[in-house]
Amino acid sequence: MTCALDVEETAGALGRYRRRAGWLIGAGGVTLALGAVVGSTGVPAPVSWILALGIVAVGAGAGSLVLARRMRRVLGAGVWSAHPAVGVGESRYATSVVLRSPDGDEAWPLTVIATRQRYELLRPGPDGVLWWCGDPRAGGVLAPPGGGPLIWAKPMRGGRVRRRIVARAEAEGLMRRAAPKQPQGPASVTEHVTVDGLSVRLGELPRAAGPMYAALAAHARRQAVPQDEALRPEADVREVPWWRVRSLRRVAGVPRVLVAFAFCAAVGAAALTGPPEGDVPKLYGIGVLVLGAFVYSCHQLVTAGRPAARLMARAATASPPTPRRYVLLYDPHGGGPVLVLFPVHGGLYVQPEGLLPLIPPGPPKRPRRGLPARPVGTAWLHGRRDFTPDGRMPFVVPWIDGRPLWAAGPYREADGRPEFTALLERLAPPLETRAP
Repeated sequence: MTCALDVEETAGALGRYRRRAGWLIGAGGVTLALGAVVGSTGVPAPVSWILALGIVAVGAGAGSLVLARRMRRVLGAGVWSAHPAVGVGESRYATSVVLRSPDGDEAWPLTVIATRQRYELLRPGPDGVLWWCGDPRAGGVLAPPGGGPLIWAKPMRGGRVRRRIVARAEAEGLMRRAAPKQPQGPASVTEHVTVDGLSVRLGELPRAAGPMYAALAAHARRQAVPQDEALRPEADVREVPWWRVRSLRRVAGVPRVLVAFAFCAAVGAAALTGPPEGDVPKLYGIGVLVLGAFVYSCHQLVTAGRPAARLMARAATASPPTPRRYVLLYDPHGGGPVLVLFPVHGGLYVQPEGLLPLIPPGPPKRPRRGLPARPVGTAWLHGRRDFTPDGRMPFVVPWIDGRPLWAAGPYREADGRPEFTALLERLAPPLETRAP
C-alpha cells in the first residue's frame, strides 16, 4: 500500500464524492434552463426562486468538484495516519476538530469544510479516532477509521481561537488518550486495562483473529458518557399492538405521515381563504411539494414502515429469550450505536459471537438518550438468530434493563472473515501505547 488511495474504501468514497458533485452541477444546469424557459414564456411562476436554486446547485457542485480534485491530489501523495480526535464546537454539530500528533506532543486544530450532515458522518465520539492524510499546516483529508467517507479540513486561523479550541480539547483528555494503531503499522498492543474488576495487560492476551472481549469492553468504558434523563415511559409491546408503542410508530414512519398531512391541510386552508393573485403560483408549487411528500410518506409507511414495525413487535415478544453479554460501541460512520454480543460464559479472552446495529432511541437532538446506562452488561435476545428457510437475514430484538432496543438491521453473526474483523476494528480502533 503506497498511498491512501490504495485503500479500497477511500477510492470508493472519493468516486462517490465526485459523482455527487457532477449530479449537483447537472441538476443546477437543468434548473437554470427551466427557469429561463419559464421566464421567456411569460407564465406566472417564481422564476427568481428557480434561478436562485439553480445557481446554488451549480455553485455547490463546482465547489465540491474542486475539493474532490484537491482530495485526490493529497490522497495520492500521502498515506493514512490514525489520531485521537475531539470535535469542538458550540453544539454536537461541531465544525472544528482537534487531532493529536503522532508523537503525542502537539495538537492540531482544524476547520472542517463540510455541511453539518456530512460532518455528522465522521464526528468523533467521546473516545474518537480519525484518519488523516495531508499536512496540518496546509490542509488535508479526514475520514473515520476505514478510510471513508471523506471530508476536507484546513488549519484553523487566529492564534487566540486556536489556543481556546486546543484548551477545550485538552480538557476532554485528548493528550492523555492511548495511541491508536496506525493503518500501515504493525500491531503492538501494550495497553494496561481493567475490565470487570480484573486487571489485564492487552499485550499479554492470547493472539487471535480480531478483538476480544477485554479490548472491546475497555474501549466501551472509555467511550461511555453519562446518560441523560430516562425517556418517557411507553406502552409495553408485549401487551398492546405495535401501533400503540411510541417508538414503533416512529420506526414505521407514522410521525412523518402526520406532519405531511398537517402541511397539506395548512396549504389547503390557505387556498380556501382566497390568497392574492400574485401568491397563487407560489401556493400552487408549495401544494404540489407537500402533496408529493404526503403521498411518498404514506407509500413508505405501507410498503416498508408497517411491515418492519410488525416484524420488530413479533421478534420482541418471541420466546424463549437467549442471554448474551453485550458491549455497547458507536459506529464512527454516523455515530450509530452497535451491540457487540458475547457468550455469557467465556471470560475476557472470548471473541464476539455477533453484532447488532441499533436505532438511536432518543430524539434527533439527543439520539443517545435512552440507551443502556452501562457500556457492558447482559442483554436478553428475542427473535430468531439463525437464517430463515428462505435465506433472509435473521432479526433480533435485545431487551436490556427491562425495555427493548430496536435493531437498525439484521443480526450479523461472526463468521471469521476479514470483513467482520475489519468492522470490529472500525468500531474499536486497535491501540498501541498509552499516551504519557
